[in-house]
Amino acid sequence: MESGELCPVRIWLWAVVLKETGEFIGDCGITIQNIDGEKLPEIGYHIHKKYWRHGYAKEAAKAVRDWAFENTDYPSLYSYCKYTNEASYKTAEAIGMHFDKEYPDEANKITHVSVIHRAATGKTDEGWK
Repeated sequence: MESGELCPVRIWLWAVVLKETGEFIGDCGITIQNIDGEKLPEIGYHIHKKYWRHGYAKEAAKAVRDWAFENTDYPSLYSYCKYTNEASYKTAEAIGMHFDKEYPDEANKITHVSVIHRAATGKTDEGWK
């Protein structure tokens, strides 16, 4: 691929399983989402409620973030959620994302968007490989 060209594959999704038992507890990955009218790469994480607040979403999202910057040309990665979902945007912040914007939408009333820019990580393309 040429520099700046987006990787042609648009979805990467992995199971989140407990190391000790192999039990499936959720998923995490990158999909292209419509975020305020733009098609953007989004890190999404869905963990079964029974396993919330154990750090599994953070661990999975961090691994996906690192994988994405190592294996795609995306200059930025996003995460979005309903504005009242503080746990979700705190997870995004825990992996280095920061508040980007909020916008009104029908599904969430107000959607909260977080972002991390490749340049802000301090690593060059070579540094991720």
